[in-house]
Amino acid sequence: MKRFVWRLQRVLDVKVKEEKFKKAELLELTEKLVAVHRELLMQQSILENLLSGIAAGRADTRLSEQEFVIRCARTNRKLIEQLKSRLKELEKKRQEKINEFLKVRKFKSSLEKLHDRAKEKFMKEQERIEQKELDDSATISFVRNARH
Repeated sequence: MKRFVWRLQRVLDVKVKEEKFKKAELLELTEKLVAVHRELLMQQSILENLLSGIAAGRADTRLSEQEFVIRCARTNRKLIEQLKSRLKELEKKRQEKINEFLKVRKFKSSLEKLHDRAKEKFMKEQERIEQKELDDSATISFVRNARH
């Protein structure tokens, strides 16, 4: 029996590797996104703790603490804004990577369907040829036995 050979197998192999690569890129970008989000939440928490610490403090020391906290808060807010912009940028890149990944996956799944159909067609053709050979050999055997 002949072995099944599909002309587009190399293309399918390349797309499988490309899908794995895109998936790894997406995972890496998602991890970066989570780290930036975690840092943003931490900075917001620090700012809230500073502001609530002043409000809970004693009135006579509050003025000197307020000046220090305002300077810290200003720096902290700039950092928060930078983190928010970085988060938006990463979200945009992540969405692009998701679209690329889905595009590759769709192409790969289409190739896999074509492969399955071609293999099924090949198998049916081989079964038909094999059945024809069996029928021919049975007919020849019958004719030989009938002559004797």
